[in-house]
Amino acid sequence: MTAFYIHWNPSLELFSVAGVPLRYYGFLFMIGVLLSIYVLYLIFKKESIPAGHLEKLFYGGMFGGLLGARLGHCLIYEPGYFLSRPLEMLFPIAISPGGDITFIGYQGLASHGGTLSLLLVFLIFSRWAKIPLLKTLDMVAVVGPLGAGFIRLGNLMNSEIIGKITTAPWAFIFEQVDQQPRHPAQLYEAIAYLGIFCLNFFLYKKRNAITQPGLLFGTSTALVFTARFVLEFVKENQTSAEQEMLFNMGQWLSIPFILLGLGFILRANIKQKNTSLAL
Repeated sequence: MTAFYIHWNPSLELFSVAGVPLRYYGFLFMIGVLLSIYVLYLIFKKESIPAGHLEKLFYGGMFGGLLGARLGHCLIYEPGYFLSRPLEMLFPIAISPGGDITFIGYQGLASHGGTLSLLLVFLIFSRWAKIPLLKTLDMVAVVGPLGAGFIRLGNLMNSEIIGKITTAPWAFIFEQVDQQPRHPAQLYEAIAYLGIFCLNFFLYKKRNAITQPGLLFGTSTALVFTARFVLEFVKENQTSAEQEMLFNMGQWLSIPFILLGLGFILRANIKQKNTSLAL
């Protein structure tokens, strides 16, 4: 049966320049960012928002989101290790006991930490640009799952965040991990997120959902974290402590975001209903 499984053992590096490697993870991360920025540019243009505002949002979101996602991973999943090695928390390096420094790229970003830090960035941006916060959240919510999908493809190339052992005919054998056939959970998640992006773009473009403040943000948040919650059931836990938990850490952290998203969907629909009655 194993002959039908996909043996997965790609090189981590796309190429190297002057000894500094460009990893597939970083490459796919940047592709996701660039595509997201392009779609946001089209949205800003349609909403008559100055292009210069997008540049400010890009830099704030890029650095704020990356910092929050990195700190979220380090402090939620491996606090004991990273609190004793704070430089490895902030920089993409590994420091050996002898003091040697190796560039390894960021190996671990938590979507929950990134989401929280991005919400703060969007609040600051909205006040600076004098744009309603809900409109900012709705516009960014359209492209958020697009970037998340490419990050999960990067996880696939890194053979990390692997799935549980399975006999499914499409199972992957992550040879850098072991020789067991496993769910390609990263691929499942990437497909789910890219599908949510397509739905968001349809709602924005064809259904003019931007006229219902908070609807796109609520839909995107509820769907992304529901997908995360469900797919955690086929993923290996990231820490041994999660083995004794009813739900793993990723699932527990997803529940508030699911409720938040549903709350915004309900609010948007109530507001629309009240507006229709007033007319």
